[in-house]
Amino acid sequence: MAADSFPVHPLDRDGLRQRVNAALGEFMDRQAGVLAAAGEGMVPVTAALSDFVLDGGKRLRPGFCYWGWRAVAGPSADDEAVVRAAASLELLQASALIHDDLMDSSDTRRGKPAVHRRFEELHRATGWVGSGESFGSAAAILLGDLCLSWCDEMFGASGVDEKALRAAKPLFDVMRTEVMAGQYLDVLEQAMGGGSVERSRRVMRFKSAKYTIERPLHVGAALAGADENTLRAYSAYGLPLGEAFQLRDDVLGVFGDPGLTGKPAGDDLREGKRTVLLALAGERADAGQAESLETLIGDPELSDAGVKELRAVIEDTGALAEVEAMIADLATRALAGLAVAPVAEDAREVLRELADAATVRSV
Repeated sequence: MAADSFPVHPLDRDGLRQRVNAALGEFMDRQAGVLAAAGEGMVPVTAALSDFVLDGGKRLRPGFCYWGWRAVAGPSADDEAVVRAAASLELLQASALIHDDLMDSSDTRRGKPAVHRRFEELHRATGWVGSGESFGSAAAILLGDLCLSWCDEMFGASGVDEKALRAAKPLFDVMRTEVMAGQYLDVLEQAMGGGSVERSRRVMRFKSAKYTIERPLHVGAALAGADENTLRAYSAYGLPLGEAFQLRDDVLGVFGDPGLTGKPAGDDLREGKRTVLLALAGERADAGQAESLETLIGDPELSDAGVKELRAVIEDTGALAEVEAMIADLATRALAGLAVAPVAEDAREVLRELADAATVRSV
């Protein structure tokens, strides 16, 4: 089924996306009051975080968390406290993206200036002293840290039963640790110059795949009292699907439409992201193709012609075709895992639809 053929998008079932947005809005309103007490200098911080958290974002992680809970709790279950707990994962995502954009020197996110660029421009426009770039970097670090702190705060204050929170908190904590480990592995891979498919897959697994799908499912299931067997079944579905999702993201980072991705065409190439796609191209490249990869990847001034040249190398080496085959294989494995998982049937249907949407990429 094509992702755009769903009568109701799987992330909108039960009005979920709207409810997550409402929960985030209420939380951000409360935090705005806390920040306001620190003085007028916090006004740009409140505005930037509200814009980043509330304006945009697919709510994929809260969606998997909620449906992980529903799959165990049953088709008649519903609980706004669980929606609030699931919504807290969006603050983890905000933290990761703010820091990731800074580390990658990205100019935009979701079609708007990245947070560090926003504060760099604020420094320039107001005529403050010192380096605008340093100010923007410092602001992005602090705002990303604040979102990470808020993630924990929102989860703990969600109103979910204390026993359920205690059961889910270790999984919530390990998820956050894995994200940071993945971020470091990504920085390390770029410093090492990339080139290893195995290392690139490890970065993908820890930086994105686990915290996008597998761990949100685990957290939701644990909130509903799932046992270890259920969590393992969720891993059989969530981990390969998370990897397929990230591989699709990597393809879109090179070949995607800027109108859909919110980033300039070929931006991942300018940032020098050492993805599985590029590692495969490097393994298969001849001397001339290898020179193009070595010279052009990571060039912040890469022209449209350079992007076109690199796209041709990726296609001609067969790297793109292999990644597409990997996505299909991983999606098949995920659905096979879901087929035998002990989940409620209504949730199984939504999780099947989410797998399709994540791999053809409407989420």
